[in-house]
This record gives sequence, structure tokens and C-alpha cells, in this order.
Amino acid sequence: MEKLWYVVNTYSGHEAKVKEKLEMRAASMGFEDYIYRVVIPEETVIEKNKDGSEKEKKKKMFPGYILVEMVMTDEAWYIVRNTPGVTGFLGSSGKGAKPIPLTSQEIDKILVGMGMSRVDVDVELKVGTQVEIIDGPFKGMSGVIDNVDAANNKLNVLIDLFGQETPVEVELFQVNVRK
Repeated sequence: MEKLWYVVNTYSGHEAKVKEKLEMRAASMGFEDYIYRVVIPEETVIEKNKDGSEKEKKKKMFPGYILVEMVMTDEAWYIVRNTPGVTGFLGSSGKGAKPIPLTSQEIDKILVGMGMSRVDVDVELKVGTQVEIIDGPFKGMSGVIDNVDAANNKLNVLIDLFGQETPVEVELFQVNVRK
């Protein structure tokens, strides 16, 4: 089973409480290997005050929703669904049907806007790791990471191009780690 991103519906205004409760439940029930990250999609906006000064403020991108990176097992699904403040998963028809995860492109768009990455750079992306390019001119090609530039969210990947090992630069959101 692979970890994917799911959208969880919460009571509006309770996103932070649900995030905290879900993280505590996952830890106390020993499910850290199934429920990885809980993210409240927020962006930083600059608002002008009446006196003309500017102030940075966090604004929820999707009020009433949080993102959960998890492995969808029956137990993990039960834990998330039954966390106080959770009203359900987006993309589930109900009646016991499991939800549909976000695509790589959908989650990347949200996380990159928050300055985050779908891929855990420190753990998953190391020199020598096999990756598949899922976006851009080299889409569908596989290669090996040659260099990681975490500060700029870029990778150098060695791909086989016309029988020669060729380095190409790609952004983090353009790759999937091969299992």
C-alpha cells in the first residue's frame, strides 16, 4: 500500500483542533506508519490596515477542509473518520466506500503554494534513488537522482536518452519515487 493524499471535511473553523486531535490519535494508537502528515491548506496574504500599514496574515485556502497523507487501510480510515470534528472524506460516496485520493498534480499545486512538497526530501530523495518523471518534457521516463537541490526544490536526474546517460533538471513536483 502506498501513502496518498486525501481531503478530509471538518467543521469550519475547527481545522486546527481536528489536526491536533488526529495527530494525537494516530500517535496514541500506533498509526504513525499509516497517517503521516496532516496539513491545513493556508496561504500568506498581505492586508492593508486602515492606517496604510501592511500586515501578513494566514488565510485558509479551503475553509472546512484539511489534507491527510496516509495509507488507506480499514483501520486508518476508521481512525480519521471517527476523529471528533471530522464530517467525512471528500471523494467518498458514503455507504462504506473508500475515498478517492488527490492526484500528484492536484496535491502539488496546493503544497507548492504553501512552500511545501508532496515528497519528503530528507527521507525519500537521496542520490541514487530511482524516480519516475510524471510531468514536463521527460514525462514517462525513469532515472536515478544525481543531485538534490532542496533549497530550490529541484533535482538532477540521470535518464537514458538515445542510449546515453543524460542529466536533466526537474522540479520536485515532477517526480514520483519508484517503489
